[in-house]
Amino acid sequence: MTAATPRTTDENGASDMGDGPAPAPLTDAARLRGDGLTLAYERRTIAEGLDVAVPDRSFTVVVGPNACGKSTLLRALSRMLKPASGTVLLDGADIHSLPAKQVARTLGLLPQSSIAPDGITVADLVARGRYPHQSLLRQWSEEDERVVAESMAATGVHPLADRAVDELSGGQRQRVWIAMALAQQTPLLLLDEPTTYLDIAHQIEVLDLCARLHQEQGRTLVAVLHDLNQAARYATHLIAMRDGRVVAEGPPSQVVTAELVQEVFGLPCRVIDDPESGTPLVIPAARGRERAAAG
Repeated sequence: MTAATPRTTDENGASDMGDGPAPAPLTDAARLRGDGLTLAYERRTIAEGLDVAVPDRSFTVVVGPNACGKSTLLRALSRMLKPASGTVLLDGADIHSLPAKQVARTLGLLPQSSIAPDGITVADLVARGRYPHQSLLRQWSEEDERVVAESMAATGVHPLADRAVDELSGGQRQRVWIAMALAQQTPLLLLDEPTTYLDIAHQIEVLDLCARLHQEQGRTLVAVLHDLNQAARYATHLIAMRDGRVVAEGPPSQVVTAELVQEVFGLPCRVIDDPESGTPLVIPAARGRERAAAG
């Protein structure tokens, strides 16, 4: 299977901008993948037999209704949640068999809710991203100083360096956390609902930043998003989930159809070309039309 061909399932579970970015190929050489995952919290099973491979150098976005397993999958891929069965592989090795610092030098995570220590400044918080690169033989260096400065510049938070993080707006704080993740210099970056609680302007600001990281630095990004239209606009690879399983995956232009939206979200709609980006744009059916169709 390749990313150019969406994967769909039957009812039983069988299995940028402009014209949009080119899709990255999905290959067996994916650096991050999950094979046969059963994901659960205590006795509550979220997903069983889940297979996911993240295309290298892609901007992969996971979408689906609430409680479908999106964030749980991201937690498993980031080693925050150990699968009840199955394996998460990072560069071909079980991620739970690798030293924590080795994982942290390869994979960065922006969790859904990030809490900064009281009174910590922006510069000090971003500097914590360099922790995986420290050791008894390698303490803080000019290289660390340079990376922190570059990370703050890339996210536009350098002018805030001496400000306390808890004094900032939601959009500013989110950019600071992304700067800290950048300072880790990981080739893979996972973001769990990075636009939650942000107004529309700050949502676009954060997603534009993510797109630049992917396009200009070649980083592999995996994000969980709620807004399907934003996912279709920014993703190079889309994974649609429902009830703990992957319903479809591939480039947004092939995955986002009226039929898929109805199947995954239960939402009658039309899908048209976004006049700004050319990517799929979901238009929910008007309430009057929905009633007429039902009657």
